[in-house]
Amino acid sequence: MNKKYDVIIIGAGSVGLPAAKSLAESNLKVAVIDDQASVGQKNAKKAIGGIRATHSDYGKIKVSLRSIEIFSEMKEKYGHDIGWMSNGYSFPAYTEKDEKMLKDLMKIQLSFGLNIKWVSPAEYNELVPGINMSGLRGSTFSPEDGSASPLLAANAYYFICKDLGVDFHFQETVTGLNISQGEVITDKDTYKTKYIINAAGNQAAEIGKMAGIDLPVKPDCHEAAITEPVQRFFEPMVVDMRPAKGSKNYYFYQNNEGQVVFCITPDPPILGTCSENTSVYFPQVAKRMVKLYPRLANLKIRRSWRGQYPMTPDGFPIVGFPAGMDNYYNLVGMCGQGFMLGPGLGELAARCITGNKHDDDDKILASFDLKRDFSGIEAFK
Repeated sequence: MNKKYDVIIIGAGSVGLPAAKSLAESNLKVAVIDDQASVGQKNAKKAIGGIRATHSDYGKIKVSLRSIEIFSEMKEKYGHDIGWMSNGYSFPAYTEKDEKMLKDLMKIQLSFGLNIKWVSPAEYNELVPGINMSGLRGSTFSPEDGSASPLLAANAYYFICKDLGVDFHFQETVTGLNISQGEVITDKDTYKTKYIINAAGNQAAEIGKMAGIDLPVKPDCHEAAITEPVQRFFEPMVVDMRPAKGSKNYYFYQNNEGQVVFCITPDPPILGTCSENTSVYFPQVAKRMVKLYPRLANLKIRRSWRGQYPMTPDGFPIVGFPAGMDNYYNLVGMCGQGFMLGPGLGELAARCITGNKHDDDDKILASFDLKRDFSGIEAFK
């Protein structure tokens, strides 16, 4: 097998796969190295599938808008059905504080090109029939946001990449990097390359150390679950921002197969990479979900799982060439949003590496620069 490449990507997940596709489409010889047996076997398959551009930052909004375009064209352009739905995202407000925050953010989001509007309680009840109307002040609604199957998407990207000539080296663990010589060393071989991309998810900081870079990426754990399929009865992702004991927020939606998928944000964070389920999750979230949306009460839960969000201190990814390095590129710290950011970031990485950046790419990259002070906080992380 070829041991010399233009680009080697470490990590065959939600970010590494789109990057491989975009680079291969730029006529570069690409390899992907992953210590698992196939693509998307770590956090990629644990994503719940939400894809939104409803962020508070120019960079994330622009990247996600492009991701939405890519996901929505996957079936028509490549022949792969990934379960894409343009079902929208909603952030209902039940307090005056949340209403003001959402409306203030809408001004910024609209200025960055996001299609978002404020809907009244009655209008929101049409989108989510039977929602608890007591105290509801309204909601944001971004209709072009959507969802897709992370499993089908990973599979699609793999076959597209194979058709483009990408080499995959599975069940290989990266043990060292020789940046000056352009070498990636694994437990099985040594490969030469012009560029190295760190898309290692939970292991991002470990790979960064091999390159002599300190990456402030620390995984924390989130649990999710999925119900039996039922006839569709609501459309958008519902994000309840109100904190409660043990959690900051929770969110849920009905996927293309009729299953309701839901997840919670623990507070305080559960640090580490343990993927074993706990008995804490369901009592935390079930009562809150049923109170918010009584129609969920009789659904049967099929399974649950735990995954990780590779977090940065401010909730923004770390993307780009570090200062003084022109052959190593970071695609790390996705903060649980790798699935929705991956396609757009993959194209951005390809433009940076091939020297074909768009006019606004530097503005986008400024949000994700490793040199930032990490003092800001992403409103919707």
